[in-house]
Amino acid sequence: MPTLTPRRALALAATAGVVLAVGACSSTASEETASGDAVQLIDEGTLTLCTNPPYEPFEYEEDGEIVGLDIAIVGEVAADLDAELATLVTPFEGIQSGQDLESGNCDIVASGITITDEREEKMDFSDPYFDADQGLLVPAGSGLDSAEALEGLKVGVQAATTGETWATDEGLSTVQFEDLGLQVEALRSGQIDAAINDIAVLGPFVDDSLEIGTTFTTGEQYGLGVKTGNTALLDAVNATLERIREDGTYDDLYTQYIGTAPTED
Repeated sequence: MPTLTPRRALALAATAGVVLAVGACSSTASEETASGDAVQLIDEGTLTLCTNPPYEPFEYEEDGEIVGLDIAIVGEVAADLDAELATLVTPFEGIQSGQDLESGNCDIVASGITITDEREEKMDFSDPYFDADQGLLVPAGSGLDSAEALEGLKVGVQAATTGETWATDEGLSTVQFEDLGLQVEALRSGQIDAAINDIAVLGPFVDDSLEIGTTFTTGEQYGLGVKTGNTALLDAVNATLERIREDGTYDDLYTQYIGTAPTED
C-alpha cells in the first residue's frame, strides 16, 4: 500500500480502521484520460473515497469492512487507475455539500448521492449509474400508504437528502436524523410514525414489524462526485462506468447488491 501523508494517515485512522484496499489493473481506462491530462490523486497510487454508511446496499459494514454497490463501483474506478482504494467514513452533509472534496479529504464521493442542480454547483457529477425513487417505511399494518396519510404525523428523514427535501415540499412534519440507521431505530422505538428515504435502501429493514407503505416516483438518479473542475478524474470515472456496463460487470454488481438484475433502459 502506498505511503500516506501524515495528514491523510491521521484522517484514515479516525475511521476506526474502516479502510478498504483494492489493487488491480485495468483493461481500458488508465491514469491518463483521452485528452492526455493525468489524473492527480490526493495520495499518489491511492483513490480516496468519502462515504456515509449505513446505507445498505450501497455502503454498509460487513466483517469490519465497508462494502456495497457504491464501494464496488468505485473499486472498479480505482482498478482502472491502477490504484488502491481507501474508504473514509464522513458525515453525509460534508459529502453532498462538496466540502469533503474542496477540503481535500477525498478524491471522490459516493453515498447514494442524487444528482441535483444545487449539488452540481458544488461538485462535478459522473454519468448517472442508478435510478432511484423515494420510499415510505412504516409499521406493519399501519395502513400508511400515501403522503396524505402522513398529515399530522412525525416523519423521519435523513439530513441533507432529497428525501428530506421531498417531505418538506409536501408539507409533512419532519424529524431529522444524521443517518439511515438512526432513522430506522427511531421508527422501531416509536419516536416517529414513518420514515422516508430512497426506496432501494429501505428493503433490508422490512420484517414482521416494518413494511414498505408505498413508493413515491421522483425520477432521481445517483452519480459519483469529484471536485469541481477535476475533469481528468471525471473522465476516468465515466470511462469506468462505460466499461463496466459494456463488459457485464455492472449487471453482476447490481445483482449482487440489489438482489435483482437491472431493468433494461
